[in-house]
Amino acid sequence: MLLCSRTTNMENSTYELYSLPKDSSDSSSNSEVECKRSSGITALWVARNRFAVFDRNNQLVVKNFKNEVTKKIQAPPCDEIFYAGTGMLLLRDPDFVTLYDVQQLVVIAQVKISKCRYVVWSPDMSHVALLGKHTVNICNRRLESLCNILENTRVKSGAWDDSGVFIYTTSNHIKYAITNGDHGIIRTLDLPIYITKVKGTQVFCLDRECRARVMNIDPTEYKFKLALINRKYEEVLHMVRNARLVGQSIIAYLQQKGYPEVALHFVKDEKTRFNLSLECGNIEVALEAAKALDDKACWERLGQVALMQGNHQVVEMCYQRTKNFDKLSFLYLITGNLEKLKKMTKIAEIRKDTSAQYQGALLLGDVTERINILKNCGHSSLAYLTAATHGFTEEADKLKEEISQGKEIPPINPNAVFLKPPVPIQQAEANWPLLTVSRSFFDAAMTTKASKGVHQALAFDAPTDGGVAEGWGADAELDLDEEDGDEFKDAEKGAEEGEAEAGSGWDVDEVELPEELMINLKGAGDGSGGFVAPTKGLSQAQIWSSNSQLVADHLRAGAFDSAFRLLNDQVGVVNFAPYKKLAMNLFAGSRTSYRALPGLPSMFAHPSRNWKDSNPKNSRPVLALKLNDLVQNLQKCYQLTTGGKFTEAVEKFQLIAMSIPLLVVESRQDISEAQQLLTICKEYIVGLQMETKRKGLPKGTLEEQQRLCEMAAYFTHCNLQPVHQILTLRTALNMFFKLKNYKTAASFARRLLELGPRMEVAQQARKMLQACEMNLTDEHNLQYDEHNPFNLCAVTYKPIYRGQPEEYAPSRSTRYSHERCMLVSRVPA
Repeated sequence: MLLCSRTTNMENSTYELYSLPKDSSDSSSNSEVECKRSSGITALWVARNRFAVFDRNNQLVVKNFKNEVTKKIQAPPCDEIFYAGTGMLLLRDPDFVTLYDVQQLVVIAQVKISKCRYVVWSPDMSHVALLGKHTVNICNRRLESLCNILENTRVKSGAWDDSGVFIYTTSNHIKYAITNGDHGIIRTLDLPIYITKVKGTQVFCLDRECRARVMNIDPTEYKFKLALINRKYEEVLHMVRNARLVGQSIIAYLQQKGYPEVALHFVKDEKTRFNLSLECGNIEVALEAAKALDDKACWERLGQVALMQGNHQVVEMCYQRTKNFDKLSFLYLITGNLEKLKKMTKIAEIRKDTSAQYQGALLLGDVTERINILKNCGHSSLAYLTAATHGFTEEADKLKEEISQGKEIPPINPNAVFLKPPVPIQQAEANWPLLTVSRSFFDAAMTTKASKGVHQALAFDAPTDGGVAEGWGADAELDLDEEDGDEFKDAEKGAEEGEAEAGSGWDVDEVELPEELMINLKGAGDGSGGFVAPTKGLSQAQIWSSNSQLVADHLRAGAFDSAFRLLNDQVGVVNFAPYKKLAMNLFAGSRTSYRALPGLPSMFAHPSRNWKDSNPKNSRPVLALKLNDLVQNLQKCYQLTTGGKFTEAVEKFQLIAMSIPLLVVESRQDISEAQQLLTICKEYIVGLQMETKRKGLPKGTLEEQQRLCEMAAYFTHCNLQPVHQILTLRTALNMFFKLKNYKTAASFARRLLELGPRMEVAQQARKMLQACEMNLTDEHNLQYDEHNPFNLCAVTYKPIYRGQPEEYAPSRSTRYSHERCMLVSRVPA
């Protein structure tokens, strides 16, 4: 017998067939399970002889083989169930997927995903992929979210391959997702397919016509990333040598994950090689690339990195190439190279750089040179003091005679001391010592062949005959008495003869070690236990951005590119310049700084909003924007509007409107309140901007006065608070009364009285209404019809009456006239 779950059309259904054993001894029993196709029932195994049924009445029960109800489950509200292993079910509701224990009747875990459509378990049931309409959420067995991917097109199907990578399809791509959050495209599709199984390089699938197909894919990219994640460096090395992985995406991925030395070995572009070598600290490769580029900026960067590593020989070369004489002189000073420091003084003299020449004389302690420099510069008094202070009597007398002819002789300080820089004890010819760090796997692998040739070239080629040359003399030859013999030599000779006599019976063959093992042995050196730097882990900011699809979390993490991409996908934002200040404030407030000990650099802590149940892999940043805070800011905007400070109020309203997409809310009520807040901001922004523009328009001609009245009338149709609505109606009433459009002014007066204004305002409105009712006519025809519903264009400030073409903002809150949008679209970029 077969028990069938519900089936619908090809794209929105799951086919689940369950085989039930038939009891041959009771074939006529009325309790036999009837196999039928029911369009409203889902049945799933929960034990060896039990299955759970979610019937058309939204009831969850457990039945046995005789189709008898053994247990009724009071589970949380749900609209669909999925398989989750023995004794477990996945319950789906519109916002969550819940892991439910059928035996203990408790909720084990819960993950937030909107309208989950498919559930795909890995073969070992250690991971599960929850597929929504546009989302892929990968969790572990306890429903802890590991990876969340947002797609622009529909997610069609998915399956796990043998290596634990989830392969899924969209409308036009086959993609992959690794549990650490990495994802990408494998190949494009002409028509949508539905994956059933992935084996090696083959994908077994169904097309739209339910025909079985087999497609070939290239898994090199995701297997390369998986090998890096699992630290299977032998596989990585094999792929680097044999696979075609060269590409900017792979290079950027290796840099991001902390493996620039891997990308360095298969990149040929000198600029890229230079940047990668600096990032991984490979000064030799960076020097070769800098020589090939011969760019001043490259030499300066190389000099900075080499100075941090203590490689002052490379630093000297960089300063020479960039002609940075000041830094070069200081480098010679701290390395004790006085000879080159003297040359720098001569170079300064040739360059006529008196300041550098005098500084070099100071560093060398050359008093004579200092006196000459001061004398040549016309500073006779300073030259006299220098000579007199340092004991140069003859030179001081000559200078004294020159000074006494027209100037006052400066007094000499009797307490002056002869200061001279200390002489270096030893000149630092070699580079400064570094911490002993063993070569990485990739450095050792890539330099094996090259290092072999270098060692052979540097090794001493000894003569084959074992003798010494004539020039050393006969005393260099060691003549031992052959008759006396040598016990050590005889023993060694006997051992060699014994080895030579070893026949084939021993069956001793040469064992060839694997190349990867030889690379490890050479990279490890002599086993002296050198320090091996630990692998750099993920920063907290990277975890925040990879675990969330919320714009606020990405801004908190400093991932501005992905945050703005989400803003464009979710809200349609294309100009991100107004978000700069807000984004920087969010990023600056995402961490706290503290100092552990005096003199040490500051350390950072990253507070988490889910600190009670968080671990290093699922933490979320603290909320920066809250709905209550925006509501309080809204009250301040109301006060500015009441005070007539329209420009400041518009800026505050715009800030609130930009902050709304960055909110993190938990309930549908919060969502509706945020949407209502956005609508309020839109009404005030459009109205106040229009009023500000109206006040700046000229008032001379009749047409200009009519346009001012039209804008005042439109302002009354903005959905403002009653206190502000009263002010707009009073303005429009006065302007239309002065224009002698008494009929329209009377309607404004009635609307004003309906809002219940203050007593003096109401009395004035009644008087104007009585005056208007005596002559209910409009002297001028204006572009305003209060009885025809309209929306206001946010750019032209003209009405868009019902039935006319209009355009919406992405939030569908602001309207624009179709003519205005067509005009903007024709403007060249």
